[in-house]
Amino acid sequence: MSCASSTGVESVRISIDWLKEWVDCGWGARALAERLTMAGFEVESIEKAAPQLDGVVVARISSCEPHPDAAKLRVCQVDDGSGSPVQVVCGAANARPGLVTAFARVGAVLPGDVRISAARLRGVESLGMLCSARELGLGEAHAGILELGDGYPTGTSLTQALSLDDTILELSITPNRGDALSVLGIAREVAAISGKPLATPPIPRVAATLPDVFDVQLEAGEACPTFVGRVIRGVRPEAQSPLWLQERLRRAGLRSISPVVDVTNLVMLEMGQPMHAYDLRRLNGGIRVRWARTGEKLRLLDGREVSLDPDVLMIADATGPIGLAGIMGGEASGIDPDTTDVFLEVAFFQPAAIAGRARRYGMQTDASQRFERGVDPTLQERAMERATALLLEIAGGEPGPTVVSGKALSVLERSPIEVSIEFLEKRLGLPLEANGVADALKALGMEVSHSGNDFRVLPPSHRFDLAIAEDLSEEVARIHGYDRIEPVDAMAGQVAAPSTETRVSERRYLTLLADRGYQEVISYAFTGREEQLRLAGPAELVELANPLSAELAVMRLSLWPGLMAALTSNVRRQRERVRLFEYGRGFPANAPEKNLLAAVAWGAALPEQWSSERRDVDFYDLKGDLEALLQLGHSPREIRFEPASHPALHPGRTARVIVREKSAGWIGELHPALLQAYDLRSAPLLFEVDADLSFMSELPVYNGISRYPSVRRDLALVVPESILLDQILESVSVSTGSALREVRVFDVYRGPGLEPGLKSVAMGLIFQKFEGTLTDQDADGLVSSVVSRLSTDCGARIRN
Repeated sequence: MSCASSTGVESVRISIDWLKEWVDCGWGARALAERLTMAGFEVESIEKAAPQLDGVVVARISSCEPHPDAAKLRVCQVDDGSGSPVQVVCGAANARPGLVTAFARVGAVLPGDVRISAARLRGVESLGMLCSARELGLGEAHAGILELGDGYPTGTSLTQALSLDDTILELSITPNRGDALSVLGIAREVAAISGKPLATPPIPRVAATLPDVFDVQLEAGEACPTFVGRVIRGVRPEAQSPLWLQERLRRAGLRSISPVVDVTNLVMLEMGQPMHAYDLRRLNGGIRVRWARTGEKLRLLDGREVSLDPDVLMIADATGPIGLAGIMGGEASGIDPDTTDVFLEVAFFQPAAIAGRARRYGMQTDASQRFERGVDPTLQERAMERATALLLEIAGGEPGPTVVSGKALSVLERSPIEVSIEFLEKRLGLPLEANGVADALKALGMEVSHSGNDFRVLPPSHRFDLAIAEDLSEEVARIHGYDRIEPVDAMAGQVAAPSTETRVSERRYLTLLADRGYQEVISYAFTGREEQLRLAGPAELVELANPLSAELAVMRLSLWPGLMAALTSNVRRQRERVRLFEYGRGFPANAPEKNLLAAVAWGAALPEQWSSERRDVDFYDLKGDLEALLQLGHSPREIRFEPASHPALHPGRTARVIVREKSAGWIGELHPALLQAYDLRSAPLLFEVDADLSFMSELPVYNGISRYPSVRRDLALVVPESILLDQILESVSVSTGSALREVRVFDVYRGPGLEPGLKSVAMGLIFQKFEGTLTDQDADGLVSSVVSRLSTDCGARIRN
């Protein structure tokens, strides 16, 4: 079952001091990190186990008296190893004579740049500070001062006493390597790549002192072939986990809860075997490992109630479900502060029985991460003995016998893998020797036999990822070192990719967006159902079979959800002006995938400056950016913006993008109803276009330059408000033929002097011929033709 922490394991934190107990490679932290990265375990961070704590020492409280003028304060005499007692005023409730704790001397600097100086508290001098774990940066506990326990000499540096100069490596573990989610797993890898021996600490059996057992029945034996259980009675509920145990959990990213839970967590972190502890008094009628029944429900340790599906493996007693097998325990059987009798569970669950179930319920626990990748099926009894010994040492109790239900899998039933040196050399591109290959595979715990250059390899029980010859080639490469594989020139001839002028290159239009001040984002190809429907409108969606979470449950139709998430993230971080774009694929349910280009603009139209007043970006700003993109491959006459409606965009401030008379996408302002959902003070502008359609291009054709001068005529027209500019331009083009070179709209007016429902559009018409010079009479005739056509097509008249 899961450990108490229900957070998913995306990476593993390894203490180098803890690792050295298993294998001492002799490398420093950075060298070890580089070797692990080259062996396939990317090191995400290297950090110290604790902040710098100069001036903080181990001290013992000699006496503790009430403060004469403050009921909640105590005046303590502290032995800090200096030879003279030091007076300290302390408000911690657990301060008492004989307590060994952490003492910050005058002059010490604590995390957060807290400087310790002499002070008078309610008239009593205080020459230092007795510290809590949170004040030292060693956890969140702050209800009292740190309790170190006996065995630490006074005056010793706290860093030395607790080995706080330890280094933590945070490793990214690929999904196929569940065996590496433990100190033992990483130690095996370090031993293999360094050639140093793996020092497996002995785990002696703990003899039973009670006959007590608890019945276990495996009704789903194919999913849970091994279940090891043990009763322990008389555990002291007041016992506290020793500081060394709390520190190991903290450095691994877990918090201390209670000795019982802490021990199960430690075994999981150390050996990779998840465990679970039940309060024995709350179990009824024996344990049953079975598939859930339709309609059954379970309240989990985190307080959530889930409905169980028939393909979910569960742990039950006579009253019903008490836990999701391999994922998380139930609230009804959990360990309480007054628990004295416990039942420990260590099981082997088949990966296929656990995979995907945690995500189905919107969770990912430490246990499920390990079980769905595969836990060593030979580990269960050793893990039980390790946990029993630790728990008895820390909290006392009397153990019953270890009971193995099902079959103890001493050897995993695996088929051997056959591979040859020739196969490996072809895959890796480097010469290999048979003995070197055999040594590398044996170092990883494999049983190897070979005849000449042919190998027969049996993977170890903990390696669920090894099944075919290609897997072995990867293992040889990892141990050899990816960085030591020399690059080799390709044997085949290099063929240049075809280039075309009928399409604008992706790099060209993405670079143009970057040049115009936009920054690229890359978001997940899957998103939440509600978010997608909110921005794309009603549509059939492609659902994921095993989503990572409910927020990532469907394939995206649009890039807008990712862009809006990135926008709101930037706005929350006080960005005043945001320009973002993304190029990626959309996934319609019943159509081919689409290459999409989308952008969002929010905030000020221009960066803050002295030469212009601030104004928010508007529709025409974004339209200008989109036109610049589309004109990389199309003439302005091939691009139109047609008023339309879109469920995510503001009515009246939305347009369909038309390219060569085909719908290419949308542009507009976010709908007012969505502003509150995204917590934005003003509306962003968005566009999204089909990249394949929008960036096709005609082959360039040479056009000569006329030797004759152009003629310009300005025209101011009054037209109905409903008339679009595209309609005006089309009429002008039809009425002037080849003589028209360009139309420049330089003014649009609405207001006094015009009747309601009318607007004035002023434009410059530029005429030019190739055959000769245009006369004034020719130009006037063209203007008359334009006016006549506009009057007929658009109801236009000359503005007086």
